[in-house]
Amino acid sequence: MFSLAYTFSLLAIVFLILKIYTKVKTSWCKSKVCLIGKTVIVTGANTGIGYEASLEFAKRGARVILACRNEDKANHARDQIVKETENENIVVKLVNMASLSSVRKFAENILQTEERLDILVNNAGVGALRNKVTEDGLQVLMQVNYFGPVLLTILLIDLLKKSSPSRIINVSSVAASRSKLTQGNLNEFGGPFLCYCNSKLCNILFTMKLAKLLKTTNVSVFSLHPGVIYTQIFNSLQGISSIIVGYFAKYFFKTPEEGAQTIIHTALEQGIEVHSGKHFEECAITSTYGTAKDSILMDSIWNETMELLKCREIANNLVS
Repeated sequence: MFSLAYTFSLLAIVFLILKIYTKVKTSWCKSKVCLIGKTVIVTGANTGIGYEASLEFAKRGARVILACRNEDKANHARDQIVKETENENIVVKLVNMASLSSVRKFAENILQTEERLDILVNNAGVGALRNKVTEDGLQVLMQVNYFGPVLLTILLIDLLKKSSPSRIINVSSVAASRSKLTQGNLNEFGGPFLCYCNSKLCNILFTMKLAKLLKTTNVSVFSLHPGVIYTQIFNSLQGISSIIVGYFAKYFFKTPEEGAQTIIHTALEQGIEVHSGKHFEECAITSTYGTAKDSILMDSIWNETMELLKCREIANNLVS
């Protein structure tokens, strides 16, 4: 029987190898693009990869709109970004993705106050939530991760077209490959993990469909897997899951700065517009997950989404 010391030593070696592998595999955005005169919106920008992406955009001179739910945390993030970059053109605007009325109010404010929008990063998301239906009749996890970002994007399309060439970045996850999404369960709760997987597949299907609709425009759309990152997205976990995150993920998952690199790459890298609709990982196009290859499912989810969001008419005018 292995001794306890031997077991701990073996685990330490395994964890060290995992850490080295993560560091070696992580790719960094090498784009040198300047963003002076450009406007960027990042949802969920006060923490994690959203904060790191916003910080990078600010360093490059962009007007960065931090679209957040918590005003105090957003203001703190703004102060930190301004302090580090000396870019005063950082703005906090509140939006709650779990409320469609909040999303509409935010979009209306953007359309009234902003002359342009060059990059929209749909980053806000949650990792695991219990079964709950919002005031809009939608599963809360699906609404935060998928329905809210879709509505926001649709409402801002005209401004993105006006500012083109422009880009839409949808943060998804490799968890989409574990989805059990069908034409009948878009708004159903099958457990926190499955619901999360379904929401992330929806992000990819939305990206693919939107790219097709916008193919005659100068607006590019990309989805991405940022990697497995230690961020606050896992704060809702409980029990053994919280222990794993607290003691394992903190030391062996990617840092938020590392995780933000593919966001920055898809937002800035020149020449990738021809790949609109594609999925990225580690600053490169990755193969399509088997769950995302069903074009019939893609169209079905799009149609059902437009009905649930009551924006069919707006969607029909996307390419006009």
